[in-house]
Amino acid sequence: MAVATEVVCSKLLKSGLLEVLVRDRWHKVSANLNGEALTLSCEDLGDNVTCNVFTNGSYGNDTSDSDPANSPKAAVRTTSTDLPEQVPESIANRKRCVKVIKQEVGGLGISIKGGKENKMPILISKIFKALAADQTQGLYVGDAILSVNGVNLRDATHDEAVQVLKRAGREVTLEVKYMREATPYVKRGSPVSEIGWETPPPESPRLGSPSSPTSSPTSSGLSLQSLSKTFPLQMSYVTRSMTSPDPEDRQVELHSPDCRHCVVLRCANSPSARAWFCAMQSVTACLALQVLTRLREITAGTGIMGSREIRHLGWLAEKQQQNWKPVLLLVTESDILRYDSLPRRHQAWQSPTHTLPLLRIGLTHTLCPRLVYSASGRLAMRTGSRRGVETHHFRTESSQDLCLWSSAILSARHASVHRTREVATSCVYQSQRCQLVLHLDQGVSVLSEAEPGEGSAGPRTLLSYPFQRLQRSGDDGLRMLLLHFGGPEGEMQLDLQSCPKPLVFILHSFLSAKMASLGLVA
Repeated sequence: MAVATEVVCSKLLKSGLLEVLVRDRWHKVSANLNGEALTLSCEDLGDNVTCNVFTNGSYGNDTSDSDPANSPKAAVRTTSTDLPEQVPESIANRKRCVKVIKQEVGGLGISIKGGKENKMPILISKIFKALAADQTQGLYVGDAILSVNGVNLRDATHDEAVQVLKRAGREVTLEVKYMREATPYVKRGSPVSEIGWETPPPESPRLGSPSSPTSSPTSSGLSLQSLSKTFPLQMSYVTRSMTSPDPEDRQVELHSPDCRHCVVLRCANSPSARAWFCAMQSVTACLALQVLTRLREITAGTGIMGSREIRHLGWLAEKQQQNWKPVLLLVTESDILRYDSLPRRHQAWQSPTHTLPLLRIGLTHTLCPRLVYSASGRLAMRTGSRRGVETHHFRTESSQDLCLWSSAILSARHASVHRTREVATSCVYQSQRCQLVLHLDQGVSVLSEAEPGEGSAGPRTLLSYPFQRLQRSGDDGLRMLLLHFGGPEGEMQLDLQSCPKPLVFILHSFLSAKMASLGLVA
């Protein structure tokens, strides 16, 4: 996430000709970027663009094995057979109801295109001959399906329409309306309409301004003349070279908030790709600040995972096995919470896929040059746990991002130390059961445990040193913590009776916070 600037998001505009990757082929598109969304359009690009005939999802019956769309031998009615002039004038642009009896093999026997996300009604794009729909002799390629058994599809997405058709039962009543103006769309198709994108359910609005629950610039109106698609940028992730090889450094990737969809764009050259990337990232950064503000408002008083304060929010790429995957990180006052996708409900924020306690985190970071594009960053988070050291490798998109994340995590870790102030754990020192205490002001102390019985004195201080005296620390990876303060006792060997890594990392966090409080570099 880029450093936020005081820019009015609605005034951030950029447009131009790009290429988009659809089904392993590049297609020219007109791209327009505003302060809320990216719109890709195939309209007004002339005859140089190849818009392949496609089926934006097919529906036969509930099993793909008997789906007629999967059979190369099935005879099909398309716009080449159902010519507009052959459709009776008496039914054009008039609503009518057609009853279809599903067959055991082949289901309804139709394919559909369109949907709300494509700014199109649900259209019949193919009718398979000799199957149920064809046998009615009352349906045509180019019919818009308005409802199924009374279920309104006028504002449905493609996936919603497929699900309604699947659940319709054996007897299906289709309310349809033939639309001549839809014939070019059904025949030609649009590459951008094949690109999948997240459609949040209405009961799970995006985090945005309180007055605008959806914060989506996409109009609910469906246009037959527009071969375009709009991708909302709120909490989308802009990156490069994650899912597609980019040896020429010309590509920009846009990942949906649910991390299930990706738009890969290719620019004319590397400087153009960098300009588009920076412009899109600026928009997403501006929108992310709105989400962060809103998230703080709706969690006020309740917090997330027990933390009252939310300090930072954004996307990073995490290396999982051999691949980079987008992950959402939320920095609170006590932990770093990792999510595989953007949570849609308040309860979902309480269930991260992974929790990294700030007191037990260590950071290392490096810059990695990338061709002519500015250096990206690598951020390694090492966490001390009972199983040893766990390492998570993350990638930022620029050196500025790397500095932003490092600063946010480091300051949150120091704040966590100041809020905690003291950590104590049992140990054995010189065959005596003791308490090892880390205190932000008093340093490191070893206290003998009070003996039970009447008149027993409280814990006795065996050793106590300020953090400034610590010369060396280490551990054996099993149970022993080794500390050397330069005192007469030499190297202290403390048996923690469990893996020492958590306490080692906590000690380093205390040291870092102490150095920062003294004005030293931590």
